[in-house]
This record gives sequence, C-alpha cells and structure tokens, in this order.
Amino acid sequence: NYKKGIKFENHCMEILKQNGWEVKETPNTGDQGVDLIASINDLRICIQCKDHEKAIGNKAVQEISAGKLFWKGTHAILVSKSGFTKSAQQLAKSNKVGLINEFQLKDLEKFIV
Repeated sequence: NYKKGIKFENHCMEILKQNGWEVKETPNTGDQGVDLIASINDLRICIQCKDHEKAIGNKAVQEISAGKLFWKGTHAILVSKSGFTKSAQQLAKSNKVGLINEFQLKDLEKFIV
C-alpha cells in the first residue's frame, strides 16, 4: 500500500509540473500530513494525496489542516481517487480545505478555497 501511495503522489506531482507548478516533495517521515507543496506566484499549496478504496474521512482533513500551518502554506488541498465522506466534506469546508480528484489537479487554482 505504501508503494501504491508513492506512485499516486508521483502521478499528482507530474500533473502539477505539466501545468506550470513548482512542486516539492516533503520527507516520507515527519511530513505532518503533507505530501507535496505546489508553488506558483505567491501561492504555496500543501497537498495530501490519498489513493484509497474507500471515501476519505476526517483524519486526512485534520492532518492537512495542521500540515498547512507546519509548512507555512497559503492553502490546503486533499486529492482522493475515492471521494470523501460527508463528515470530511463538512470539516473541510469549515477549515478551508479543498477536496478534489487527480483529474482536477490540472486546474488546481480553481479549487483553492
């Protein structure tokens, strides 16, 4: 599952780079819930990538919210192949976390909250 996650992160990173973003990976340990940091102009977007079978829940929203502060991001985005629970959607809205799938990464600026 770990290798699958890294593969998905790399896939997301390639999409961002192809669309003009400067992308940095965070360390595999101690990343504080942030996998990638995408920058363009004065934006610094902290991104967590989730390649899971089930909808993503609150824990990931909490992690990226904290991670955004830790990495001094301007915005937080969760990318999931499997969608998000209703509870996660509510928490994301109140924490200004964008919830998207990998196909929406090419238009990332439209989804930052």
